[in-house]
Amino acid sequence: MVINMSKMLSKLSLLFVFIWSVSSTAAPVPAQPKLAADSFLLIDFHSGRVLAEKNIHKKVEPASITKLMTAYVIYKEIDAGRLSVDEEVLISKKAWRMKGSKMFVEVGNKVKVDELLKGIIVQSGNDATVAMAEHIAGTESAFADYMNQHARALGMQDTNFVNSTGWPHKDHVTTAADLAKLARALIREFPVQYQRYSEKEYTYNGIRQYNRNKLLWRDKDVDGIKTGHTESAGYCLVASAKRDDMRLISVVLGTSSEKAREAASQSLLSYGFRFYESNKLYSAGESLNSARIWKGEISELNLGLEKDLYVTIPRGQYKNLDAVMDVSANIEAPVQKGQQMGKVVVTFEGEELVSQPLIALQSVAQGSFFQRTKDQIIQLFQ
Repeated sequence: MVINMSKMLSKLSLLFVFIWSVSSTAAPVPAQPKLAADSFLLIDFHSGRVLAEKNIHKKVEPASITKLMTAYVIYKEIDAGRLSVDEEVLISKKAWRMKGSKMFVEVGNKVKVDELLKGIIVQSGNDATVAMAEHIAGTESAFADYMNQHARALGMQDTNFVNSTGWPHKDHVTTAADLAKLARALIREFPVQYQRYSEKEYTYNGIRQYNRNKLLWRDKDVDGIKTGHTESAGYCLVASAKRDDMRLISVVLGTSSEKAREAASQSLLSYGFRFYESNKLYSAGESLNSARIWKGEISELNLGLEKDLYVTIPRGQYKNLDAVMDVSANIEAPVQKGQQMGKVVVTFEGEELVSQPLIALQSVAQGSFFQRTKDQIIQLFQ
């Protein structure tokens, strides 16, 4: 990729022209797949762009996909230093008696957090899930409140958790859009822990069980993430796959069988990889431009982005990208590092794709009395 800066459009903005050559004519993007699911969603992990969707805000039961949030809370506790993977958890009667999918822990035994995480992620064990919920919050209902707090923080506005396992309840609901937010946060915040979701089997207490996400066997690019099923929720699957530098997340809810949820998920992922591409345009902290700063100890202020900027576009259409950088006029010291100084707007064929704040990459203190007076005189004449 070659990036050339054009002439300044105005005192406030610059146009970046991206030049890219392709060896073949770009193929048109067909209509999204038609899938037999109550709702589904396909997004690019890095840019967050929606590539296919149906009823993404429809409230449905998440079944065992609930355990994504259970695991997310556990990772948060580990990250905060309030929990260790080597910590032992006492198995209660409630945990031991849980119906549905089980890890087969024994009441009264102590099991390490690391083992229980494998039981939750690989075996979808309801017993392991309740044991962890009780260990962290005292009761499962208190843990559900904790789950809802994290859901609000992630912007999962249409989600409400009543339990840690996904056991059917009329008030235990979520949406495809909210599950995509959760999956994206889990992968972004806990990339090392996320590797657990690619484990195909786990043996505990002499019982070998296999990961219910059969896409792990069908597609080498798939490395997670979680299945779910109840009579009321149907067969559900949140999946993620990475091909080269592109990662996609698919959410399929309310299909009629295991094979149906796998086929629908595979169709979405194949559609995304075949017809779209993701591009990292700028890195966080990279100096994109320097602006004149008045009355400061230095005269040039480096500007950039707080986080990486990605775009997802139809494959072979990179040449149709434009980026405009709007910079604040008359920047004066003092300026704090991270202070917004404008924005970068990326468009595709004239339509805005993404906009990110343009920030100061360094702090600049006020200059001497002489420097401030000098700059004030120059500003008056300009």
